[in-house]
Amino acid sequence: MEIPDDIFDCAGAREWVSACPEYAPSPLSLVPLAEFEGRRIWLKDESRRMNLGSFKALGGVYAIARIIANKTGGDIEPAALVSEDARRVASRLCFVTASAGNHGLSVAAGARIFGASSRIHIAETVAEAFALRLRAQGAEVLRSGEIYEDSLAAAADDARRIGAIHLTDTSWPGSVESARLIMEGYTILAGELEAAFTDSGEWPSRVYLQAGVGGLAAAIAWSIRQSWDIQPEITVVEPDRAACLQASVAAGKLVTVAGPVSNMGRLDCKTPSSLAFDILKSAANRFVTVSDEEAELAARRLATLDVRGGIASTPSGTAGLAACLREDGPGTPLVIISEGDPGNGES
Repeated sequence: MEIPDDIFDCAGAREWVSACPEYAPSPLSLVPLAEFEGRRIWLKDESRRMNLGSFKALGGVYAIARIIANKTGGDIEPAALVSEDARRVASRLCFVTASAGNHGLSVAAGARIFGASSRIHIAETVAEAFALRLRAQGAEVLRSGEIYEDSLAAAADDARRIGAIHLTDTSWPGSVESARLIMEGYTILAGELEAAFTDSGEWPSRVYLQAGVGGLAAAIAWSIRQSWDIQPEITVVEPDRAACLQASVAAGKLVTVAGPVSNMGRLDCKTPSSLAFDILKSAANRFVTVSDEEAELAARRLATLDVRGGIASTPSGTAGLAACLREDGPGTPLVIISEGDPGNGES
């Protein structure tokens, strides 16, 4: 697929999310010297994003807002989403998705905020504590299959059966719009980074982007290639038990990989998003893997940093950091801590 230069409306995404009372840019810290063997690393901390605890808050909430606006009458201002007309429209909508973690929370929260309903499919391996967090956001939770791919298929079938909106964060040939809209929300994160680096004048030389199906990595990589003044090397990081993007790029087509379950649960995806694959095969410089042990060690080290009293994350959230720590190179690298650790055993 040829990716058009205007596939994401970054300016529109920033305008819409700025109207959300929960929105604020996430922290960016330059961690110096002895913390990382004498090197400095830029850390973008998504662990408290919009009180949902991950970058995915930018995707589901934003996508739901834009879908409701479109069904309300199309070209309306963000503030109009709280109007009686908009909430009447939203009350008739149900959003269905599958989730291995934070995407489901974002969809559930977006549905609750704007007055819609949600049904979230999760695999049997997902911790019950996470199901409780989904229910606290007003979602109906359904256990569907043993692994994430089973819940993904169940969500698609469920949405067709009940006439709901299937808001998936992955894509496949012929079905990309839902994932595209969610990824458009993720470009807000890249815009925050660009603004911060423009102000400071100090740009990263390398960027490490962890990937499951690849939505975050592709949205950030696309934004970097489109607009950043200083172009870094981009490395995509996957679990060694689920390196579906690396395998797909090597094969020149979408590939489903097999492997045991990884402790990087939110990244343990065996088939990539087709849209993410199409972007990353040209936007990324390298694809690497990290082991469960490396990601776990990175999460433990992050918790001890002298940055806001330490940052609590998970192996999924620190996969990019794990890859960065084992490499050395010129300049200052950037790592995104993609999620927090709610302390309930989800990881």
